[in-house]
Amino acid sequence: MTATGAAACAGAGLVAAGGLGALTGRVRASLTAQGIGVGLTAVAALVVFAGGAPVGAAFRSGVHPAFGLDALSGFFLLVLCVVALPALAYARAALPVGGRSVALAALTAAFVLAMAGLVAARDITTFLACWELMTLVPAAAMLVARQDEEVRRAVMVYVGITHVAAVGVWATMLILSAHGVLGGAPLGPGGLQSFVLVAALVGFLTKAGIAPLHVWLPRAHPVAPSHISALMSGVMIMLGIYGLSRVLFLWLTAVPTWVGVVLVGLGSLSALVGVLYALVQRELKRLLAFSSIEHAGIVVLGIGAALLLGSAGQPQWAAIAFAGAMLQILNHAAFKGALFLGAGAVADAAGTLQVDRMGGLLRRMPVTGGAIGLAALAIAGLPLLNGFVSEWIGLQALLRLPVEETDGLALVGAFGAATLAATAGLAALCFVGVAGLMLLGHARSPEAGAAREPAPGVRGAVAFLAALCLVLAVLAGVLVPRLAQLGPGSWSGSAALGLDLPGTGSLPTPLLLLALAVLTALVTLARGRRRAAPAPVWVSGQQDDSPLAWTLAGFTKPLRLMVDGVLRTRRDTVTTSSAGIVEAVRFRGDVPHLFDTHLFEPLLRLASRAASVARRMQSGSLRAYLGYLMVLVFVLLLLLRLEILS
Repeated sequence: MTATGAAACAGAGLVAAGGLGALTGRVRASLTAQGIGVGLTAVAALVVFAGGAPVGAAFRSGVHPAFGLDALSGFFLLVLCVVALPALAYARAALPVGGRSVALAALTAAFVLAMAGLVAARDITTFLACWELMTLVPAAAMLVARQDEEVRRAVMVYVGITHVAAVGVWATMLILSAHGVLGGAPLGPGGLQSFVLVAALVGFLTKAGIAPLHVWLPRAHPVAPSHISALMSGVMIMLGIYGLSRVLFLWLTAVPTWVGVVLVGLGSLSALVGVLYALVQRELKRLLAFSSIEHAGIVVLGIGAALLLGSAGQPQWAAIAFAGAMLQILNHAAFKGALFLGAGAVADAAGTLQVDRMGGLLRRMPVTGGAIGLAALAIAGLPLLNGFVSEWIGLQALLRLPVEETDGLALVGAFGAATLAATAGLAALCFVGVAGLMLLGHARSPEAGAAREPAPGVRGAVAFLAALCLVLAVLAGVLVPRLAQLGPGSWSGSAALGLDLPGTGSLPTPLLLLALAVLTALVTLARGRRRAAPAPVWVSGQQDDSPLAWTLAGFTKPLRLMVDGVLRTRRDTVTTSSAGIVEAVRFRGDVPHLFDTHLFEPLLRLASRAASVARRMQSGSLRAYLGYLMVLVFVLLLLLRLEILS
């Protein structure tokens, strides 16, 4: 065994030992051991991703368990470690001693191992077992942390939808394994390939939270413990993209163009749905959950662009589009992990996750608040931060289609580019508002006014991920050429601090950041010790208190009025009067989730009626059951005769 393989095995062993050690009640020691194990695993993943030799077994179509790492697995394992290490540090500082923390620490280890096992799996048995564990373990963690009705319903929806969609993953992997694809030649065009493609799209994209199969995500992520939410949003949903990438670029060949068109369409829909519904949320973790749908859509846009560019004979831009999608995954892990951990810290310090009841947190929590602000700017896609870099690459790749093509692909590329640009603008509006209302101004509740910095482990975890957003922006020119080697096409770009894409000029992020730092230093020196004098705010002669402050709904209202025909806002005005004199007027408004009310609720009612009909078929009669079997055999023989099954 190589040193890299030994480090990976030792890291996994330490995580497992830490999980078992939690059952003895030593929660902090358990989480410390898990953190050391994740650190060792990160070293191994970085070595393999950076160009080291593959470790362990290669893919095989057998059922005997096997593990290994290649460059793509190393990258996704590195993404896992980037979020898991600060998440474990957060949990070590935030979880109380004893009680439910024992089970949560053990479940955290199991969750990390399940995701690591998925990317390292080299056989169908291990892959599917880790896939199921990756779904069930966070559900158990939610139920351990909270046991109210909201959590139970969220877990039921989460487990139900992801397990129904997992049929697509099982069908994909079983068919590929049965045809020797995992360890042999890729599956070529034909009816079987089309079936595999449809099954893979449904199964893997549901796990990624892609609309319209996303309704589990805004229910499950907000009710999970914050460090579990960070792992689910930053890593777990992106492992659906890992599985889909394996299918599209390794296990199938000559993938038809319609798949790329579908991916661009679904990615565009998810990006717009995610950001529009994020704009109308008032609870921070639910807002972040919808934002995860948006960013998963941006990644799928990049994967679709890579397929279309490859089919259009542009291997260079196919590789760049894939690299942009992978960089978006890494960037999303950094800023979304920081924001979910920051949300947990704010909830503990201010006693609420309602953005409208926060305010002034930057003054009271300078380290945590500053980290949240930096991560919010990164996720908003503002220039010179990592979110902007990956979205800029995706936009450039999508623009290649209308520039180079004259048929329908040009329209697809233009549509995807316009969607990405609109999503970036809406995301900036959303997170600038969130950061401003959370961090600036006066405290909007007594609890927010009493907020203080959390424990060093908590604020260190949030600050680490926020700082990583800046580091990734600087290192984009080093990462992109390597990421371009992991997928379709080929690009001969070389690693450099600045990002130089063919035909686009360049993006010298390090130089721009250096210039900005020098300019900031000069302005600070010129200002000296002078500070702006505070002055009262004029509010028409009234006292300046929290009911008169801006709210998130007020901040986004102009946009909400523009898209009200889509969002279908429900409004209700309640007037209280006495003796003909109006004493109070209360206004209530909410935005229903249209995918729930118009798609999944009707489907659930239909499924309930179908279940009632199916129950009548359970007569208990042996003759009836034999008749059912005869009908099934006849249908299978007919499918074989028509060569639908082979």
